[in-house]
Amino acid sequence: MAKDYTILVPTMLPTHFKLITKVLSFYGYKMEILDTTGKQVVDTGLKYVHNDTCYPAILVIGQLINAVQSGKYDVNKIALMLSQTGGGCRASNYLSLLRKALKKAGLGHIPVVAFGVAGLEKHSGFNLSIPKLYKMMHAVFYGDLLMSLVNQVKPYETEHGTAVKLADKWSEKLSGELVKSRISYKKVKENYRQIISEYAAIPMNKTEKVKVGVVGEIFVKYSPLGNNNLEQFLYDEGAEVVVPGLLDFLMYCIFNPINDAKLYGMNKVKSVACRIGYNFLLSRQKDIIDIMNEDGHFMPPTPFSTTVSLTKGYIGLGTKMGEGWLLTAEMLELAHEGVKNIICTQPFGCLPNHICGKGMMKPIKEKNEDVNIVAVDYDAGATRVNQENRIKLMLANAK
Repeated sequence: MAKDYTILVPTMLPTHFKLITKVLSFYGYKMEILDTTGKQVVDTGLKYVHNDTCYPAILVIGQLINAVQSGKYDVNKIALMLSQTGGGCRASNYLSLLRKALKKAGLGHIPVVAFGVAGLEKHSGFNLSIPKLYKMMHAVFYGDLLMSLVNQVKPYETEHGTAVKLADKWSEKLSGELVKSRISYKKVKENYRQIISEYAAIPMNKTEKVKVGVVGEIFVKYSPLGNNNLEQFLYDEGAEVVVPGLLDFLMYCIFNPINDAKLYGMNKVKSVACRIGYNFLLSRQKDIIDIMNEDGHFMPPTPFSTTVSLTKGYIGLGTKMGEGWLLTAEMLELAHEGVKNIICTQPFGCLPNHICGKGMMKPIKEKNEDVNIVAVDYDAGATRVNQENRIKLMLANAK
């Protein structure tokens, strides 16, 4: 099937996903990332998914079924892919919801593939081996670096669009390197230095701008479809956007089993394997931080070990449903970096993130009086005007 089928993937992080799907193409999978937006995606989602289901499910399922019904694809030669972390929230039901929606639409024969290491289900045609994960992790490293540099250059570039064009150029180049049989880490570090050097060479007008951090539920935080193109709105309002990288979320997922073994004595064998992976990612993150510090032009990410330590006195590390303690930690991380204005994005009714996001705003503000946080709910019934007005009010307070 892999030879003949096209696997459709819903959008979230365009640069990261482009690199990750390129890696999977090396293993024989033909993949296409969907970029459809607009009312038709939401309407399709609401037609096939109950509106009590969280907004990201409505969007990703709506985007997938809208693509299937568009007439662009042979419905007998496509499969649909959804990523799954297997956490304790409604997102762990997306696979079942998608299959139910396909059946309702008369398309129940279309295969649905789970992308994730939690083992919610296995598919005979798709698996995540160590070599695949190793290559994909480098796609995440590159994606995070490009995202960070674009965010730090775009508000100040003298020629509009230069930072994004450079990211597109490097995405193409890196895609070609990631599909080689072996990744040279020496070459990876050379690429880091070259990318940073080229961004530092972009002509910029470094005027004073308000820095605004964006945290929240992973899909709504990153996806322009999920947050009504929040980053572009902030740029248009004259702000510099700061978004923690995808690597932080992956390290959070690996850290939690290690902590479970410590707190509850659970699955100590899995804990040892996770610790090996965690230490590997920490060392790789440190290399990126060191190289960015060597160059000196851009703010590097905060070491994840520091992010973990910032939660002390605020929230327990056993709080891990949804984005859990990471959501609180990322707000504290941004404040620690000097980014005092923070937007907490969350799907309406997302209990874990309302508790760890909106619910933690008061204690964070009590201990950090100069921090300016606003929580913004995203839902099919929420108006974009209301969301943007709340953000404009926050920006007015920041200025």
